[in-house]
Amino acid sequence: MNAQDILDSREFKKCLDFHGHLCPGLSIGYQAARAGLDKLSEKRSEDEELVAIVETDACCVDAVQVMTGCTFGKGNFIYKDHGKMVFTFLSRNSGEGVRVSLKPGAFAPDEEHMALLQKVMADSADEAEKERFQEVHRARSLDILGKSPDELFAISSVKEDLPQKAKIDASVYCEACGEPTVASKLVENQGQKLCRDCSGASHG
Repeated sequence: MNAQDILDSREFKKCLDFHGHLCPGLSIGYQAARAGLDKLSEKRSEDEELVAIVETDACCVDAVQVMTGCTFGKGNFIYKDHGKMVFTFLSRNSGEGVRVSLKPGAFAPDEEHMALLQKVMADSADEAEKERFQEVHRARSLDILGKSPDELFAISSVKEDLPQKAKIDASVYCEACGEPTVASKLVENQGQKLCRDCSGASHG
């Protein structure tokens, strides 16, 4: 499919609806997820058949969630704060995995785009600049959609231990604030069982 065909496709429209707008990041996430699913010969996960590990919290991860069906709530969407456009997809059905990482130069910064973006984000762009930004933003998004996975990504097979399936733990009350807290997340502090907020413990 060419870029316009992808833009018009039902699955990309779902990504757009979820994220709220078209942008290069969403296009990268779509392409990465599509490449991962194709490499694993998998379809969108209905439950926990797939696991997605993302190393950024940028726009692209919204497309990954929509395309793969992996979510925080199901426990099969894992975020690692590495600041990298790297996505790993694991299949519980086959035990196989694939790592998809953006190639250097595949989305090189564009001076005009970045300058306009900074103005728009700072709310200092005039109407002409806002209009031009949308044109460039869209063009860069379509450019990504028009490229092949091999042009965009380094794609390699990986073997990783699959995380346990999501568990449903009972909640108990924090002995300080009284708010229901998952029992396994409570911290023992001076003889009290406290939530992490009340104990001051790290949320790592």
